[in-house]
Amino acid sequence: MSFAVLDTDVASVSLRGKLSPALRSRLAGESLCVTFVTLGELTKWTVLRDWGPRRMADLASWRRQVVLLPFDEQVAIKWGEIQARAQLRGRPRPVNDSWIAACCLAWDLPLATFNRKDFDDFAEHDGLRLIDAGPR
Repeated sequence: MSFAVLDTDVASVSLRGKLSPALRSRLAGESLCVTFVTLGELTKWTVLRDWGPRRMADLASWRRQVVLLPFDEQVAIKWGEIQARAQLRGRPRPVNDSWIAACCLAWDLPLATFNRKDFDDFAEHDGLRLIDAGPR
């Protein structure tokens, strides 16, 4: 069984059932995962956008269909390493993107993203494997 991690934007599109046919094809046969960060970001959106019971039920149903990658010591160490190296290169990276990348690197899983530019630095310098999700 192989796994692919969805960044928050791809997860949001997946939650709404609006993945493009091309992306669905690229992800076919993969067990889809999200990081603890993405679950946190999606939860934040439910509060800020005052989701009602139907949308909350949709989120709960979708959430049961994806694997949640947990926070652990290996992820924390990887995060510290990639954050420090990026800073030393003069390319400090956003905190949440770094956590998502650290999860993928710690678990050796590819990341599907619409925002390739946000993760290219991790791909180039840390070996993060990216699945280009194409345009939104």
